[in-house]
Amino acid sequence: MRVVGQDRKPHGFTLVEIMIVVAVIGIMASIALPNFAKARATAQQKACIKNLHILSETKQLWGFENKKQPTVTPSAAQIRVYFGKNRMPVCPSRGTYTLRRLNLEPLCSRAALGHTY
Repeated sequence: MRVVGQDRKPHGFTLVEIMIVVAVIGIMASIALPNFAKARATAQQKACIKNLHILSETKQLWGFENKKQPTVTPSAAQIRVYFGKNRMPVCPSRGTYTLRRLNLEPLCSRAALGHTY
């Protein structure tokens, strides 16, 4: 005697199996996304600090080549010529740079986020 439905072969996933997979993916995403955001912020901070070092070195080069006193503040136009394609470095976090005098390090408007020389 044959029972109806006993010899059926499974052809797909059940709703419960799909829901379990979706839940596992959601848990993994909730673990990974904060780490990704932190890594992005750290990378932006390091890039900004590198830009500040480059700006400081460029200011010193400009002052040396133009025989300027340490209290002189160069303009962006004056040091822009030292960069490729005549473009100044830009803070990756959309901060702005302040050059300041030759004897002072440049500043980023995002200094509160750790973007300091």
